[in-house]
This record gives sequence, structure tokens and C-alpha cells, in this order.
Amino acid sequence: MLEQWRLSRHQRFGASSEALPGQGELFNEAEQEAETIQDETAVEETVTYTRSKGRRSRLPEDLPRERVVVDIEDKTCTCCGGELHAMGEETSEKLEFIPAQIKVIEQVRPKYSCRTCEREGTAVKIHIAPVALSPIPKSIATPSLLAQIITAKFQYSLPLYRQESLFKQYGIELSRKVMSQWMLRSADLLTPVWRLLHEHLLQQAVIWADETTLKVVEVDNRSKSYMWVYGSGGDQPAEGGPRNIVLYEYQRSREHRHPASFLNGYQGYLQVDGYAGYEKTEATLAGCLAHARRKFKEAQVAQPKGKTGKADWALNHIQKLYRIETGAKGKLPDEIHRRRQQQANPLLDQFKAWLDKSALHVPPQSLLGKAIHYTLGQWHKLVRYVDDGRLGIDNNRAERAVKPFVIGRKNWLFSNTEKGATASAILYSLVETAKANGLVPFDYLAHLFTELPKLAPDDSLEYLLPWNVTLSAQPTAA
Repeated sequence: MLEQWRLSRHQRFGASSEALPGQGELFNEAEQEAETIQDETAVEETVTYTRSKGRRSRLPEDLPRERVVVDIEDKTCTCCGGELHAMGEETSEKLEFIPAQIKVIEQVRPKYSCRTCEREGTAVKIHIAPVALSPIPKSIATPSLLAQIITAKFQYSLPLYRQESLFKQYGIELSRKVMSQWMLRSADLLTPVWRLLHEHLLQQAVIWADETTLKVVEVDNRSKSYMWVYGSGGDQPAEGGPRNIVLYEYQRSREHRHPASFLNGYQGYLQVDGYAGYEKTEATLAGCLAHARRKFKEAQVAQPKGKTGKADWALNHIQKLYRIETGAKGKLPDEIHRRRQQQANPLLDQFKAWLDKSALHVPPQSLLGKAIHYTLGQWHKLVRYVDDGRLGIDNNRAERAVKPFVIGRKNWLFSNTEKGATASAILYSLVETAKANGLVPFDYLAHLFTELPKLAPDDSLEYLLPWNVTLSAQPTAA
């Protein structure tokens, strides 16, 4: 009960960071503390360092610039009355913000008829150009407007009712109901791209996955709906590395059949947390050391104030494993594998021996006991990362992919219908995949909405995938 109380108090009032104290490569080792306590002689050490002063970076050169000269009026010397001459100038920069500009595009289609046919009394045929292609026919939505509404909601978590009030500032009556219909139509248009990304995802050597809850009003309130996220690669595109893909999928439940269906036929690595539902897939599962570490962190927080114990030893030992990953960052998979075999394997053997011994002495219902038994239960998956340099030590990339959805959920709270939740999954997928490939989501979506209406059903979409698209790195106003 005391453990639960201390943990609850920390979760409510304490810092949310799980980082251990330390600076650079200096770590507060529990065993070193124990040795220091026995020595009553205090040793003072003075550490000196040079602090670099922050310097504001120059604003991008490709931004429009307006030169404003602030000159003196009197150009005579106050000492002798002589004429002053220019010896140089001092320049400073300020950033001006221009609100979004909205304009109406009038599409005019001249009509033509034949005078000869009119004189002869024959049926007059009207000649007129076909209607210009549009992502949503018979609507006022342009590619840029749709891209703006989607990125405002799914990248910046701005609900449609707030966007409705923003458009009113420009004198435009654009209801959230109309925008909701546009989101559904946009998702339908983007579905083929989502499916093609799904095909590419199943070709990757390593996939990570996670899931989070979602409230859907249309579904029975007693059940929980879930938004699943699957992906490959890292946060930024890597030359010659795996494809950076982030795909969301809405499902009514957390049943194991959902990941099994999404990953049907996939037999590569699947990096996940300890949820048993992933066991039903055909993939080779790799665990997440961050989840095990989190449980030891909870046990450490629940300790009496000022006391160190087994949880501290486990956290410091895990920190050593992460230190190896930091040193291997940016290396090729073969080099990462070699380092792990040489450096991580001995530490993992020590950790396993400590877990086996501690499991015999720690009450299993205590927070520390739960952390130990969870780690032992997941051990075969937790150590799998040392066998392949393409695997990560944890599943944090999946948790970072879930985070934008969780932040957005705090603003719009729920989806009204399952169709809306499915549309949200598709739109989130395109936004996050664009970000993972170094593209501005607004520009990428506007490009898709411009190109997709031009294509026939059998045309290839490969050239529209984010790694095949080159767009400006600067956001476009809309």
C-alpha cells in the first residue's frame, strides 16, 4: 500500500521524465554509492568547463526580404562641422508575420456555338471546355484548402470547430459539418496510397507496432475502440536504409486477430511491447527494454525517500546497455551487431543472473517483484536485439508515432462514427509518413490532391510515394 501511495503521488505531482541523474558519460552507479558510504572522508572536486554563449542563427535566405534603411538626418560632424562619409553599415533582422491569404479562384469556361448551324436551322451544339479536375468535384475545396484543414487537425491537433471560427475571421462560412464531409472524401481519395504504403511496409525487414484507445460514439459505450500504429524506419529518412512508413489502422477492439490480419504473411521482425496479442502473428517478436525499464523506475519511485535498493541497480545496469546503443548510433547494422555481441552480451548475462537470484527473494506482488517477473517473462524477446543490428533496443519509435494521435485526442476527444475513425487513421498515416520522410505534410498532401484526380484506376502510384517525391522544404501559406 505504501508503494502504491508513493507511486500515485509521484505520478500526480512528480516529474514525468524517466531520465537518470548524470551528465554526459557520468552515471550515478548504485554500487559506487555503497562503497562511498563506507568512506567517511569527503573529497571535494572542482570541475571547470567553458560555456558557449548561444547565438541566434540567421533567418533563411530564401524568405522574401524587405530592406528598411534607418538613417540619421544630420550628416555633419558635431565636432568640426565637416561632412560625414559612409564607412559601412550595421544590419539586424526581424521576422514579420503575414496572416494566411485566402483568395477565390473563378474558373471561367467560355461557351462556343456555330453561326452556320444557327443560320441553317440545324441543331446547335454548344462547345465548352470540360470541368477542371478537382479532388472533390462540385465543391469549393482546392488541394491547398484540403491540405490546410487536414494538417491543422492531424498535425497541429486543431479541431474542426476551432477551424470553423478561424475561417469566420475572414468572412467565410465554412461549417465543421462540411469540413467533416471533406475529410471523409479526402480519406477515400488517399486510400489507394495508404494501401500501397501497406504493401511496402510488409516488405521491410523490421516493423514496429503499438496501439492506444479511441472513443467512437457510434460503437457501444461499454467497449473500447483502438487505433493501431505500424511502421518501419526512423524519424528521418536514412540513405540506403529501411523505408520510413507510419500507418494507422482503426479497429473496434484489441483482439489479436487485428495485428494478425494487418501483418498477414509477414515473417520478418516485429518490435513490440509485452502485449500477448502480437504472439498470434507470423513475425519474429523483439521486445522493448524501455517497458521493462519503466517498471523498475516505478519501483524506484515507490521506495522510501533517500533509500537505494535493487531497483537502482537494475536501472543503472539498463543504462549501461543504452550507453552501448548511443556509441553505436549511426553505424551500419553489421557494426552495431558486432558491438552488441562484444559489449552488450556480457551485461545481459549479468542482468539475467541478477534477475533469477532476485526473483527468489523479492515478493512477487511488490512493484519490484512485478518488474523482475515481467522482465524474466519477456527475456527471450528483450535480448533478441543483439542478434540483428537492424533491431532497436526498444520500441520507442512506435510510442513516438502514437504520441501525435494521443495529443490530438485530448482536443477532439472522440470520433462520432467508425467511418470517421477509419478516415482519421488514413489521414494521420499520410501526415506522419510525410514527416518521417522529411517532407512538409501540407506540401505533400497538396501534391497528392493535385495528382490523384488525374490518374486512371490502373495507373501506378509509385511516383506519389514520399521517398519518390521532391518538394520544397519550406511550408506553404494557405
